[in-house]
Amino acid sequence: MRKFLLAVICSTSTFGSYPTLANSNTYVTVEESKITQAQQELPIISNQFVALQKQFLTELSETKTTESLAKVVNLFANKLWQGATVHLQKNKTYDDRALYWARLQLAKTLRTSAPFYRLNEQEQSKLMFNFELASRGNNDVSFNKNTDKKILITGFDPFFLHRNIGQSNPSGIAAMAFDGVVIEHNGVTAEIQTLMVPVRFADFDQGMIETMLTPHIKSGDVDMVSTISMGREDFDLERFPGLRRSAQAPGNLGVYTGATSENPLVPYLHSKPLNGPEFVEFSLPIEAMSKAKGQYKINDNANIASLEKGKFVANSLIELAKQTSVSGSGGGYLSNEISYRSILLRNQYNPKLPVGHIHTPRIKDWDKQVVSNIVEQIQLMLKHATTAL
Repeated sequence: MRKFLLAVICSTSTFGSYPTLANSNTYVTVEESKITQAQQELPIISNQFVALQKQFLTELSETKTTESLAKVVNLFANKLWQGATVHLQKNKTYDDRALYWARLQLAKTLRTSAPFYRLNEQEQSKLMFNFELASRGNNDVSFNKNTDKKILITGFDPFFLHRNIGQSNPSGIAAMAFDGVVIEHNGVTAEIQTLMVPVRFADFDQGMIETMLTPHIKSGDVDMVSTISMGREDFDLERFPGLRRSAQAPGNLGVYTGATSENPLVPYLHSKPLNGPEFVEFSLPIEAMSKAKGQYKINDNANIASLEKGKFVANSLIELAKQTSVSGSGGGYLSNEISYRSILLRNQYNPKLPVGHIHTPRIKDWDKQVVSNIVEQIQLMLKHATTAL
């Protein structure tokens, strides 16, 4: 009988990070258990990379050593990311869902394969983490277009699939659409490289965001970093991200953190609570980015909530110095958290680097025209930003 990883209700303050079952690497996850439903309701989208999956299974079965297994996994994870982004850009599909479902199918194929079972638990964890990184573009970030500026952006997977199996995410579409693209504004050129981020608390607690972003922020090989996610009615540039989680919503593994607005919780970085101030401030060139006219307004959002004062509009970090964060400008979920973590890295390694978060207008399900309008306005924001970097 195939094993399934059940959703667990937990508090990160109790468990430290995502709770583990006995050798949970070999369990089919809650996300992966939705594959059958997606194949039934979204057959074309969910099976777009079925040939790659079959080839992956064949190559896996022929591996004899840990080293050869790692090479095969890395090869196919890279193929998936590159193939999916090229397909979207070439065909202008404005659809991120095929990549999402194909990644889950490859992950399930890997974790249920005989070579994977031969590894010890530590080796399995490392292999799955590396698979996730590669299939999300981490190995593909290379600024080689000889442009004036270099911009790194991140997008998110679709989420809340328990509500709607056909849900898409404009931020992920933007990441796929702009990977390797060169933009130009008023004679200034910029190359964009991109990454895709999971909607899973465990990956954040295990340091995936730091793994992805630290090399680029620390080395200074980028001129701007912008994390992006789906948000509210219009575009919001989130001025004051907060440290703590408070959203009572699950990640894609069905896990709740136990955080609430009355009991906001500090997330983890590896096995320790994330160490940083209660609030940080973005450094995006907001005046320039606000000139990107399109279907939606662009807001400089400074709304936050603290235990001491409740909800209010903050004017400065000084004003927030003695507040306990409940939600940052980006909320109390992973959108706020990726913004906080990226700015924390910026403050530590490259204090002059423009870093911040864009919340896109939210969409229901998927609508090509609506999504294309959102993506085009994001591109215009990035174009305007290039002349202010």
